[in-house]
Amino acid sequence: MKKFKIQRVSGLALTVMLLITLVILGLFFFGGEAPMDQRVVSDPALSQPLYTDAILYWNYILFALGVVAIVIGVVYQFGSMFADSPKTALKSLVGIIALVLVLVITWAAGSTETLVIPGYEGTENVPFWLKLTDMFLYTIYIEVGAMAVLMLGFGIMKKIK
Repeated sequence: MKKFKIQRVSGLALTVMLLITLVILGLFFFGGEAPMDQRVVSDPALSQPLYTDAILYWNYILFALGVVAIVIGVVYQFGSMFADSPKTALKSLVGIIALVLVLVITWAAGSTETLVIPGYEGTENVPFWLKLTDMFLYTIYIEVGAMAVLMLGFGIMKKIK
């Protein structure tokens, strides 16, 4: 009964998030153009949808919800496993430790060289944000590569067995 209730709540949450996403995407694609005095882009030939901010903020919200859900899940799983088998619970932290290690290495590999961006006069073209962006991009590249290798490896192992 408890599992059914959790599935209903999670299914409802997913449906609500999907509907909100569809509404925001509809506004973004069909909501018109930003007025000329409110545009970020200086070239009037370039398009700037009116609801660009809405889609960006919705992405931030979804990212934050994902991070919170992952942290809560990891803490809950670790706590429940630790009560039964502390050794197994500590082994489950290997993935998180590996991710933190990758983040540290990719932060160190990030560039601090400011970018030459014509028409950009913002304040984010500084070493901290440049290194942070590089860290996330490099981490994504590593994770996608690892995922491809694992899928290929498990596929081959399945065929062999």
